[in-house]
Amino acid sequence: MPKAAAEELEIAGHTVRLSSPDKIVFPGPGYTKRDVFEYYVAVGDGIMRALRDRPTTLQRFPDGIEGEAFFQKRIPTRGVPDWIKTAKIKFPSMRTADELCPADLAHVAWAAQMGTVVFHPWPVRGAAPDNPDELRIDLDPQPGLGFGDVTAAAAVVHEVLDELGWVGFPKTSGGRGVHVYIRIAPRWDFVQVRHAAIALARAVERRNPSAITTAWWKEERGDKVFIDFNQMARDRTIACAYSLRANARATVSTPVTWDELTRVEPDDFDLRTVPQRIASTGDAHAAIDEIEHDLTPLLEWYERDGLGDMPYPPDHPKMPGEPKRVQPSKDRDLKSQR
Repeated sequence: MPKAAAEELEIAGHTVRLSSPDKIVFPGPGYTKRDVFEYYVAVGDGIMRALRDRPTTLQRFPDGIEGEAFFQKRIPTRGVPDWIKTAKIKFPSMRTADELCPADLAHVAWAAQMGTVVFHPWPVRGAAPDNPDELRIDLDPQPGLGFGDVTAAAAVVHEVLDELGWVGFPKTSGGRGVHVYIRIAPRWDFVQVRHAAIALARAVERRNPSAITTAWWKEERGDKVFIDFNQMARDRTIACAYSLRANARATVSTPVTWDELTRVEPDDFDLRTVPQRIASTGDAHAAIDEIEHDLTPLLEWYERDGLGDMPYPPDHPKMPGEPKRVQPSKDRDLKSQR
């Protein structure tokens, strides 16, 4: 069969090239590069609500999801359309990179043309890259748990947010997890926002400690839902709303309402069903930018708890106030006390 010719499409006022449109990206269902490209155009309003002006790491699969993948954090200076916008971000090492910073849907389409399957935006805007405006709560089930266990934990998050008077926006992760996003005023730095995430996680854990944990070390988590507070550390990102996931079913990280969360399954949402869902019911995160919350109450909780900080991810330098970054079972000081 002859190779399909490249095409040029007008998107958001820019010309975007689509080459090798028949290349298979998802071998199981047979979804092609054109299918991925058209999916992202179809969910344009929703994914731009998640990505607009956010520095974004691209998870690229040039040979499909069964081929080699890589994370692109630096946009090259050559061979890129002159309309592509970037933003400078700092890694934990304080080295910098110019990441894609989508200003319109053409940026998303261009990334799809480049083999991007998953979009990982920072919780900041390009104009204020050191001040998150999005508090992200990541509910991660430990082995053996099901989606129902995660939605039960998410209900506790909802309860705590309601008592704060805050509005949270849940979405499926595209796997077995659930994410809850909360818009915050961009007045605090990454350390402060991470402390707020820890305070919220601890408050949720206290409501149901038999099923929810904040334990960083896997050996201490048991069969509970882990609230990953380190998703708010610098350079930690989550697949955004309406991003495809690189799995056999081409599932989508999909915004849902709190009422829906107990009735859906992650496999309900994929490359084919999500554009239909948006067309019929709209975007469950449509109002996410209408309010931003003051982080002060959570920072007060953090100080009130008096429990101090938690370990950072292994790629971070040692941080002020951080406890020992060693598994309890390997901590010689703990062993000597036993």
